[in-house]
Amino acid sequence: MKISLITATYNSAETLRDTMQGVLNQTFKDVDYIIVDGGSKDTTMDIVKEFEPKFEGRLRWVSEKDKGIYDAMNKGVKMAQGNIVGILNSDDFFASDHVLEKVNDAFTENPAIDGIYADVRYVDWNDTSKKVRMFSGKDFKREKLCWGKMPPHPSFYVKRECYDKFGLYSLDYPICADYDMFVKMIWEGNINTLYINDVFVNMRSGGTSSNGIKVHKKIMKERMLCVREHKMPSNFFMQISRYIEKIFSFWKN
Repeated sequence: MKISLITATYNSAETLRDTMQGVLNQTFKDVDYIIVDGGSKDTTMDIVKEFEPKFEGRLRWVSEKDKGIYDAMNKGVKMAQGNIVGILNSDDFFASDHVLEKVNDAFTENPAIDGIYADVRYVDWNDTSKKVRMFSGKDFKREKLCWGKMPPHPSFYVKRECYDKFGLYSLDYPICADYDMFVKMIWEGNINTLYINDVFVNMRSGGTSSNGIKVHKKIMKERMLCVREHKMPSNFFMQISRYIEKIFSFWKN
């Protein structure tokens, strides 16, 4: 089984070494690693080219202007040669050297499943040994999408054929295309998923959709557009309830 792993980059020199080194360290080696760069102006591509020989042909990359992170992810999905596809953001890194081995084992031992997800640990941007909070997929169920909740996207791995069936990330949702994708695959498509009780990814706190009131207003606007598009039994108050759970996750940690 081959796993295609996609990393979208744009001026990611500050964090990309950790991301790439974590992929290189994985004990599972049948990896099709794809980096889609948006035409970085810093040393991002120097780092990619520095690491390229270490992957011994398992790394492919493209660097060109794109329409944002989800456009980059779509390019990566189109390039993917693996049976399974996952996304690893350029400011995230694997929580252990065995994550992809566990992904492979999960799909091998459960051939009927279409996708898996696990937990994500948010860490301090400057001190990645410091945990900020946890984002667990443990209690996720299909109907919770109506309440604005979804599995941790950086921990999600799905069969390549699901993208063929349900389509790519919608560029109509610049911040929430991951939520829309889960709605298409899990709510509408009702694919078979499996939760893995493990932390797959360390995610630096302060990414694209995590800061600022204005950003969260945009998130809610996109969420409600998505709800209406897919005719989900949801509303504004159901969607906003997820923030209460997020507050409790900070309190617990």
